[in-house]
Amino acid sequence: MTAQHETVRDVAPTGVPAPREAGTDVVEALKAQVTGDLMNIVVDLDAGDGCKLRDARDGTEYLDLTMFFSSAPLGHGHPGLRTSEFEAALVRASRVKPSNPDFATFEQARFAETFRRVVGIDELPLLFFIDGGTLAVENALKVAFDWKTKVNARKGIGVRGSRVLHLEKAFHGRSGYTMSLTNTDPTKIRDYPMFDWPRIPSPAIEPGERWDSAELLPEEVVALDAARAAVQRYGREIACFVYEPIQGEGGDRHLRPQFLQAVQALCRENDVLTVADEVQTGMLTGQAWAHQALGLEPDLVAFGKRLQVCGVMGGRRVLEIADNAFREPSRISSTWGGSLVDMVRATRILEVVEAEGLLEHSRQMGELLLGELRDLAAEFPSLVKAPRGRGLMCAITFHDPAQRDRALAIARDSYKTLFLPSGPDSLRARPPLSARPEELVEAVAALRKTLADLA
Repeated sequence: MTAQHETVRDVAPTGVPAPREAGTDVVEALKAQVTGDLMNIVVDLDAGDGCKLRDARDGTEYLDLTMFFSSAPLGHGHPGLRTSEFEAALVRASRVKPSNPDFATFEQARFAETFRRVVGIDELPLLFFIDGGTLAVENALKVAFDWKTKVNARKGIGVRGSRVLHLEKAFHGRSGYTMSLTNTDPTKIRDYPMFDWPRIPSPAIEPGERWDSAELLPEEVVALDAARAAVQRYGREIACFVYEPIQGEGGDRHLRPQFLQAVQALCRENDVLTVADEVQTGMLTGQAWAHQALGLEPDLVAFGKRLQVCGVMGGRRVLEIADNAFREPSRISSTWGGSLVDMVRATRILEVVEAEGLLEHSRQMGELLLGELRDLAAEFPSLVKAPRGRGLMCAITFHDPAQRDRALAIARDSYKTLFLPSGPDSLRARPPLSARPEELVEAVAALRKTLADLA
């Protein structure tokens, strides 16, 4: 056997135990080497059922309403991901890591076609794949910069499209261009260099009578006026307006369609593209894309998380420029263009979603979950308020942010139920599309016990 084919031994650095060693504290071993915010759980990848996640160390089961920050759309242990055919396809795709933008495979072609069929939008036929939601948003912005600069040039205007209109309390990532857009937790952006791009108020509305108002609400008028002022000030420099249909990291903040449609109209009047950041909301709100229920027609959509592969869909006004950034060689690209293994998994997930009608199922389960949260808020009005949701993107707000943090810990440690924080004072649930009614009821029951402990 040659040296390059010798068996690789499971050798760990001095002082750090090999993760597979019996008795190893895997969490502490990782914390010693890898940056992160690890829970004290070791995921058993061979177990789990629906919303039940098993700790590989001792078999403890948790009711999981995090789904790895909403990136496990079929939950744990779904039979559709346990077939021998699927596992063989994963192994086949994992032996090498091809540069997908440059070398074609049947696997990538099958994924692109399945994506188009299950969640595609006819008016957005162009696709770009990459690893990471941040890079998806960033490349959507690059498409917009390119488009606006070329539109300006056609009109004899020598101005580059170089600014992005965006909202307060937005999270679009934390690298490169997206750093200048994210403005939730100051820790994520503090002291990093950023562009001074125009930021307007984010007039999120809590559920209630005001939501159904046909006219723009006062705070929406203020935000729209700020958008107009930005367009007037920066003129041909503004390339796009980027928004989350529901601001997840900012606190599950819902923006009314009347407001977003008004900003969309303003953008169309001024040669500004609209970019829907659906990295968090895609395939979560009871249909393929959250912007569809709001009556919006974005020119670009950034996606990721539940889709497994991140990227950008483009079309509409982008197509007015024949040599747009999707079509001009090497204008946007990356070495790998997404992972082929992720594409194989995504293809299978989309097939299951389609075959089992899980988008409609998730809408129904979302109505159940929201109803349970409303009952909870009525029982504990001194602790929580504002139950809200669209599909399975649900949340509730605590009057005291410190109580929210305590609730997350009590639910996890005492009742083996996992939720996520959202914004400064909210708790969010992100169940899988395949969630069963009894799992959602059980999760809210655990939260009810948690609130009782707090009270």
